[in-house]
Amino acid sequence: MTFKGWDKIAARVLPLTKMSSAVILALLLAFTARLSAAEPWRIVAFGDSLTAGYQLAPGEGFAEKLESALAARGHLVRVVNAGVSGDTTSGGLSRLDWSVPEGTDLVLLELGANDMLRGLAPQTIEQNLEAMIRRLKQRGTAVVLLGMYAAPNLGEDYAAAFNAIYPRLAERHEVPLVPFFLDGVAAKPQLLLEDGMHPNAAGVEVMVENVLPVVEPLVAREMAEEKAKM
Repeated sequence: MTFKGWDKIAARVLPLTKMSSAVILALLLAFTARLSAAEPWRIVAFGDSLTAGYQLAPGEGFAEKLESALAARGHLVRVVNAGVSGDTTSGGLSRLDWSVPEGTDLVLLELGANDMLRGLAPQTIEQNLEAMIRRLKQRGTAVVLLGMYAAPNLGEDYAAAFNAIYPRLAERHEVPLVPFFLDGVAAKPQLLLEDGMHPNAAGVEVMVENVLPVVEPLVAREMAEEKAKM
């Protein structure tokens, strides 16, 4: 691997002729390692079709757009798309360990919409989400919960039970919450695909804006702490 600036570093170190070649080499390697130590903060967008980028062109999905938005604000990040269209909370729980690699710094947990559309029991949805949050926190991975609201046709009782899941979990486990991932997008035809459910590219831009106020402070704080350790 070629290291730019090697000649300048060597010019400073090599005149120190009293040092052995082994010591000089160690100094050079240590200095090179320090300069290259900065790594992207690793984020995984873990969810269903809303994070998977359903029917969107490459580069238009949520993960890609969020990474670009954070990079434009000066943050060194890598946002991995771990969305699976049609996934439920039980499916997410079963694939969590292999979908979120070791070393992930933050998981954006976005699941439950498909459970809700199928009318699954809110209690089961909450249990699955809670199990995922617990497992991630045990691994030392930070979590941001991306919430969802129930469709109005499911009735007031179901909506009340479902809508309470995300705020309750966020409070119980002290994780940041985006109350409604589709805020400003749902029920707006100009921001949705022809199916009236999934966001188009413009809708994804709004979703990224919904998430940035919660995610960016976490990224900025953690990267500041990493710099302080160097």
